[in-house]
Amino acid sequence: MSKPNRKNRPSWDEYFMELTRLISTRSTCKRRKVGALIVKDKRILSTGYNGAPKNLPHCLDVGCLREEHHVPSGERHELCRGIHAEQNAIIQAATSGVNIDGAVLYSTHYPCSLCIKMILNAGIKKVYYCEGYPDQLAKTLAESGSLQMIRFNQNGNKSK
Repeated sequence: MSKPNRKNRPSWDEYFMELTRLISTRSTCKRRKVGALIVKDKRILSTGYNGAPKNLPHCLDVGCLREEHHVPSGERHELCRGIHAEQNAIIQAATSGVNIDGAVLYSTHYPCSLCIKMILNAGIKKVYYCEGYPDQLAKTLAESGSLQMIRFNQNGNKSK
């Protein structure tokens, strides 16, 4: 019996980031597909993707308020029918009674300022993300709240 080839085995961070990309494929947002995953001790606690609240029509079906009003990315978050992936992951954990204090969040994108505030209050200590997001307040809040933000690129390299 041959030994498994460990060279092709992804690291835990690579594995979780790849899962966020898969989760994002469930998104019903017309502008940006985002997936999020909350992990503690290498165990997946919760997932989320961006889209309309349950029992409401999806933006893919009825259109995008932000597009209709020409709202630039990173501004006027309240002018959106959808819930962000990070918010959905936190809500899913809460409705399931799962404690996410001290957990790590993986996301396809840098969280917006609204999500950063929720992440801080949920007790999440570290966020890995791939793509940037044009919300300067989010960066300021993360820094002020000592939230560790780590950019994760396609090659598995990490930077702060």
